[in-house]
Amino acid sequence: MLKLGLPFTLLSFLLDQATKWWILNHVMDPPRVIPVTGFFNLVLGFNTGVSFGLFGEAPAWLLMAFILPMVAGLLVWMTRTDSRLTAIALGLVVGGAFGNLLDRLRHGAVTDFLDFYVGAYHWPAFNFADVAIVSGVALLLIESVLAREETKAAPDA
Repeated sequence: MLKLGLPFTLLSFLLDQATKWWILNHVMDPPRVIPVTGFFNLVLGFNTGVSFGLFGEAPAWLLMAFILPMVAGLLVWMTRTDSRLTAIALGLVVGGAFGNLLDRLRHGAVTDFLDFYVGAYHWPAFNFADVAIVSGVALLLIESVLAREETKAAPDA
């Protein structure tokens, strides 16, 4: 299923990088908050850590040393799966991971710009790589639940 997963890897990586390039070079010069709707702004932030800024003080090389083996494992899983949904989900996760990894190499931090909020509560800013990763993980969880339900529904032989 590598032939199915890799296009999703490339698509999520390119979408992430194109949107970050657009934000950095055309929208946020100078950086500011741009209201889009009553619950969404464009902002500019740089996350030196991982999710929600965890491990923000860790050196970039340490985060990369942690991320690269995980991505390698996901690629091996992608080559071994028989499930189309798993291949697509893994492609999304790997593409998002590569997008954020490239940011760390180029800028020393991940570029975030999507700011959703309700009232005064703002979700931490994120980017399309994060969307790809979360979407891929959600698809893996959905597939896991569906597989479990199919196993329960199958009659004993």
